[in-house]
Amino acid sequence: MAGVYIHIPYCRQACHYCNFHFSVSRRNLQDFLNALKAEIAMTADFFDKPLKTVYIGGGTPSLLSGGEINAIFEAICRHFSLDDACEVTIEANPDDLSREKLMILQQTPVNRLSIGIQSFHAKDLSYLNRIHSTDQAIDSLKNAQSAGFENITADLIYGIPTLDDDMWIDNLQRLVNMNISHISAYALTVEEKTALAHFIRRGKYQAVSEEQSARQFEIMMEFLESKGYLHYEISNFSLPGHMSLHNLLYWSAMPYLGLGPSAHSYKDGQRFWNISNTERYISSIGQGILPREGEVLSDTDKYNEYIMTSLRTMWGCDLQKVTANWGQERTQFLLREASKYISRGHVYHIDDRLIVSPAGRFLADGIASGLFIV
Repeated sequence: MAGVYIHIPYCRQACHYCNFHFSVSRRNLQDFLNALKAEIAMTADFFDKPLKTVYIGGGTPSLLSGGEINAIFEAICRHFSLDDACEVTIEANPDDLSREKLMILQQTPVNRLSIGIQSFHAKDLSYLNRIHSTDQAIDSLKNAQSAGFENITADLIYGIPTLDDDMWIDNLQRLVNMNISHISAYALTVEEKTALAHFIRRGKYQAVSEEQSARQFEIMMEFLESKGYLHYEISNFSLPGHMSLHNLLYWSAMPYLGLGPSAHSYKDGQRFWNISNTERYISSIGQGILPREGEVLSDTDKYNEYIMTSLRTMWGCDLQKVTANWGQERTQFLLREASKYISRGHVYHIDDRLIVSPAGRFLADGIASGLFIV
């Protein structure tokens, strides 16, 4: 399986918690789109197989017009082959998804929407500095379904200081009631150099509580699994048959190509990343130079990454794969180190697999790091 990620580095407004590369000014949008199409042509030999997934993220790619989205896909189709059942996702803010905009999106190759709901409660949206309202969040989902989009994921954030447990359950219940087939949920984290970090340091905003985040993660697991959702990756839940192919690409070490400033790529044990500067990205592409750096992963890097990504999924870590790729000695090391997590009930050892238990899922990244070769 192979896929492409396209980073659109523009937003209407800066969310307080976001540390992704973006700008609220779109003065160089056309130059960026021209550079993006040129980068697509410059990377045409990256894959030798059809694309199973194309994901347009950002930023806020729902700012683009239908014509701009179609122009990007004309370039993609000119230089890459697409599988007949290719999953084509675009991230969208609720305030962009009017009935008119959704009808325009229906005239593009987009067949999956990832909608940044984050919360249905005004206090949370204000804390996060989200631009949309509660009504717009609700309407965006209803409008998308009415427009014929069946493959929809809604993003939520938990651990917001203004979000009590009853409000969190309400957020989840609303999505279940609307039969949203895929839910991605992330703990609010305070990243350096964000407005949220600044406000918390100055005492203007209440600090984020890890205890609250852990509790709301547990609530989410129990609630969504009771409603028939599969917890197939730590941050992702889906109804049967609605897992995100693009998510699976990342967690299965499949090749993916990142296009646009700050986008990352992976192929054959090598990782690449574009510079996180849109002006320099445009200038470099204009000179015929891919604006990226890269690294070749060592054998240990590959092992550590496999442990990290596999333990985040419902399938866990395949011990036979560890033995085949890294040898029996590494498997024995892994089992020795995992024994303490198994004894605590945080990891199960089932049929030659190590699988993080429900009790350990909130701690999954920490468990994985405890199993690394350093």
